[in-house]
Amino acid sequence: MVDRPGGNGSPPTDRGVYGISVASELSGIPVQSLRLYERHGLLAPARSEGGTRRYSVDDLARLERISALVEAGVNLAGIARILNLEDDNAALAAANSYLRSTNRSLRNKAKKKPNPETSD
Repeated sequence: MVDRPGGNGSPPTDRGVYGISVASELSGIPVQSLRLYERHGLLAPARSEGGTRRYSVDDLARLERISALVEAGVNLAGIARILNLEDDNAALAAANSYLRSTNRSLRNKAKKKPNPETSD
C-alpha cells in the first residue's frame, strides 16, 4: 500500500495507530478473534518497537471484510483464500491501470512526433 495522507491531517490509512483494544471496539470483533485472525494470516497489523500491535484504517476495513465473510459462513481457510485472491486482483487492476496510462502516453507522444520517413 502507498503512504498517502488521510483526510484532514490524519495519518496515512496504512499506518498503524490503534491498539488492539481500540481496534476491537471500533470493529466490534473480540480481542481474541483479532489474535486468531492474525495467527491464521488474515491480518498483519504493524508492531510498535515494543511489539504492541498497531492497527491501521486499512486493517479495520479488512476486518470489516473478514466479518462479512464469517457472517456468510466462510471458514478461516476460505477467508484467507478469498482475501489473497482479492489482494491479487487489486494488484493486477493497479498494474493494468498503470500500463494503460503508460500506453496512452506513449501513443500521444508518437502522434506528436513527426515521422522522418513520411516528411519531405
